[in-house]
Amino acid sequence: MKKLLLLAAVLFMGSPLIFAQKQSLFNGKNLEGWKIYGTEKWYVEDGTLVCESGPDKEYGYLATNQSFKDFELTLQFKQEADGNSGVFFHSSIEGTKITGWQAEVAPKGKHTGGIYESYGRGWLIQPAADKEQYLKEGEWNTMKVIVKGNNVTTFLNGQEMITLTDDKIGGANGQIALQIHSGGGIKVRWKNISVTSLD
Repeated sequence: MKKLLLLAAVLFMGSPLIFAQKQSLFNGKNLEGWKIYGTEKWYVEDGTLVCESGPDKEYGYLATNQSFKDFELTLQFKQEADGNSGVFFHSSIEGTKITGWQAEVAPKGKHTGGIYESYGRGWLIQPAADKEQYLKEGEWNTMKVIVKGNNVTTFLNGQEMITLTDDKIGGANGQIALQIHSGGGIKVRWKNISVTSLD
């Protein structure tokens, strides 16, 4: 018995143990680690990250300097005024043209938590209509996006919104980006943005 325990201990100690580390993407003070694309407003106020329509009323993005392939992203958002926004992953941006996939953030009835492919196939999956009830407009919401290989799962306030398997997503890599939609009148606050690598 002692020999078996000793062998198990040796095997355990000899195995490479990798502990996933959570990384904060927003420090609550400034936009360090991020890059602005477009002319819309991105600023920090009262420890929250704010995106707001500017005079041009165009699309705008705030993207991480880092790229992430397999990850678990968690963040909180509060929609003030029109809340049409989104969380992109595996993205790349030139000007205000973005390629990649978006976990939707939008007013009620507009498929928050669904996955949309920009400049490609469009909607890949939308949450069931009865899941719209989980969005709390005008209040803080918690979103989680898990991307691992070909699989994507989104959660809103602890409720699973969608799960998707897609080879194209699995073969990609890129930045995480927050979006402000065109049209004007949009304001969304963000906080507690963190990512855990699953590579």
